[in-house]
Amino acid sequence: MSDLFPSRWPAKHPDRIQVYTFGTPNGRKLTVALEEMELPYEVHIIDILKGDQFDPEYLRINPNGKIPSIVDPNGPGGAPIAFMESAAILQYLGDKSGKLLPTEPAARWETIQWLTFQVAHIGPMLGQFGHFFKFAKGKTDSYGEERYGAEAKRLLGVLDKRLAGRDFLMGEQYTVADVATFPWIRGLQFYEAEAYLDYASFTNVEPWVQRCLARPKTAAGYEAASKQ
Repeated sequence: MSDLFPSRWPAKHPDRIQVYTFGTPNGRKLTVALEEMELPYEVHIIDILKGDQFDPEYLRINPNGKIPSIVDPNGPGGAPIAFMESAAILQYLGDKSGKLLPTEPAARWETIQWLTFQVAHIGPMLGQFGHFFKFAKGKTDSYGEERYGAEAKRLLGVLDKRLAGRDFLMGEQYTVADVATFPWIRGLQFYEAEAYLDYASFTNVEPWVQRCLARPKTAAGYEAASKQ
């Protein structure tokens, strides 16, 4: 067995991709992708509420102490490899499986563009908004809620415009860009923020979320990130 595997979370199936994750928007990306790509995997829950992400065993594969991460026992050249950073992992898995990441150069780079939009904007800004709106309310003034709320609305507008006349972010093709992004939009339910953000006014966004979740493999992967 590879010494990359954290001993605190032993692999029952060491021949499969090992996924270290939690049921957050970021944490759900990889299990959704792996289901859609039909790559065998095993889930290990890293309970970030209990600080599992700072366990020295976990930090060996993710020095940044975040989720998700993977260990692929059959990496490039057949050697085991550990990966952190969900956008990098999704591109790696797309290349490994030949699914969810177009091979035609222009479409590939356009997909990576929208994947980068998620990790650079949707995730950080909606995450900050959710923190100030749900968890910091009453502990500080309204500046954070208002600032990140305004940015969240702007970003929803960007998504809404992109999705006009499209089933998915790349048109008819479901890609890693959708996989990375829709869990964050779905997460607005957890923040109970739909009314504050006037979410219903972005009429192309929720139908897209539902199209993603209507895919059986996506639905299964979405739930897998919160199951041991």
